[in-house]
Amino acid sequence: MAIWRISSTLKFPLLTAVFLVSGCVNHADLAEAPGENLVVQSVPDLNYLATQNYYHELISGAMPSIAELTLFTNQLPKGGDLHHHYSGALYAETYLDWVDKSHFCICLDNACQGGTRAEPDSAAKYEVVKNWKSGTCVSAGELRTKKKYSAFYRDLLKRWSDKDFANHFHQQSPPDQQFFDTFGFFGSVSDYSYQQGLQALKQRAIAENVLYLETMLKSAPAIDNPALAKTLNALNADSSDLEMEAAFQAYFDFLASDPAAKAAVEEYARSQDQAAMGINDGHFMLRFQTYVSRNSEPAKVFSGLYAAFAAVQQSALIVGVNLVGPENGYIAMRDYSLHMKMLRFLRQHFPETKLSLHAGELVLGMVSPEGLKSHIQEALNIAGARRIGHGIDIVHETDAYQLLEQMKTGDVAVEINLTSNAFILGVEYEAHPLQLYRRYHVPYVISTDDAGVSRNNLSNEYLLFTSRYKPAYDELKAVVYNSIDYAFLHDQEKAEARRELDKRFTAFEAQIAKQLELEE
Repeated sequence: MAIWRISSTLKFPLLTAVFLVSGCVNHADLAEAPGENLVVQSVPDLNYLATQNYYHELISGAMPSIAELTLFTNQLPKGGDLHHHYSGALYAETYLDWVDKSHFCICLDNACQGGTRAEPDSAAKYEVVKNWKSGTCVSAGELRTKKKYSAFYRDLLKRWSDKDFANHFHQQSPPDQQFFDTFGFFGSVSDYSYQQGLQALKQRAIAENVLYLETMLKSAPAIDNPALAKTLNALNADSSDLEMEAAFQAYFDFLASDPAAKAAVEEYARSQDQAAMGINDGHFMLRFQTYVSRNSEPAKVFSGLYAAFAAVQQSALIVGVNLVGPENGYIAMRDYSLHMKMLRFLRQHFPETKLSLHAGELVLGMVSPEGLKSHIQEALNIAGARRIGHGIDIVHETDAYQLLEQMKTGDVAVEINLTSNAFILGVEYEAHPLQLYRRYHVPYVISTDDAGVSRNNLSNEYLLFTSRYKPAYDELKAVVYNSIDYAFLHDQEKAEARRELDKRFTAFEAQIAKQLELEE
């Protein structure tokens, strides 16, 4: 493969040619001054040019140079990861460590009993068991070190993640069910130590040359009021906006004045701040999105969303609100418009709160065609989302061209999660609407979603992006900078992060150019 390089003998002629074309200097200047002493207003960076041309060689042709491109994307500065679920980001191996530290065990059959209540909880095979009472249960240490458990251990990794799902024949659930089921297996140990988990994610990010993480750590608390909940839970698709607003306002007034609600929000915000202690420094920034499950009853969703919005006011580290859970779930589909109107109502009371919403994580066949027509549009025009997570069903949305133009002119970014979209939805390569977003100049970022469940990382997402879609180097860099520009940070924080990213790209391009010279 031909690799473009800059030798020391070519540097001055190349500079001269570029200056003449750009008009940066005149002929007399070039005649009088040696190359080292040229003083111009705009000097093209030779390291940048070398990196640009090397990258172009890597992605050219029918088959990109995957091994070299993997090395390239591993080293590439990657800005931030803006679509990131904490519990899905940790690998199963971390959770297994925590099983033993918590003195829990893992059920080997479907007859395990555990729990602390008078009536013990049942646990299924592969689930973590607290306070084991009966059934066959084994420690994580035994599971990983004793030969007789080796097959079970391998199977457990396949249940707690997407490991080996597609590379051999086996009895399996549908991919989307497989993905979301994983959280039930390790869920009881996922809150063992948020601080340890965040430290692990920080170290992984630093190793990948990632400087910012915006993660969804834990859901906002819901505060119950049975009388008000009854009214809210009676709302449906046929309810008028007036009925909805009245029910929202009554529950809002209760939550805003209830001491228990206030205490719950304060404790929730404090716990997030505590989890982040020692994480933020000169090399790495962490912020949180708070969230609520979209597959709960309306009153619980509204109460949780109120707590989420209120928590943003309590902590500088909580920067946005989201809705999570399978978008094709019955309640999620039934109440989608209701949820968007809840968000609109709450934004009227908390106008500075930013929303990044999972919207359009759907494909034809997963739901009826009618269910694909409006989720992105409602997230934008009713809820007021500033970023869209996934956005896969854009190709089926009513007035899709106008919606694309609105996202472009409104500067609404799409969070692209190539691995999870391929696994959960079966959408990849040219079927992925990333190409549509690129064509219509809608801003986008590359993110991971649930890297631990997917057995993946952000570097590999960039590998998929570059190898499949072959963006020019300038577009690749722009996408990296997008992950800072569209982060829910203050302007000063963004400016500082961009300066840090500038430094990292300077170092990265110098490293690439130096390596190419060594290969001459």
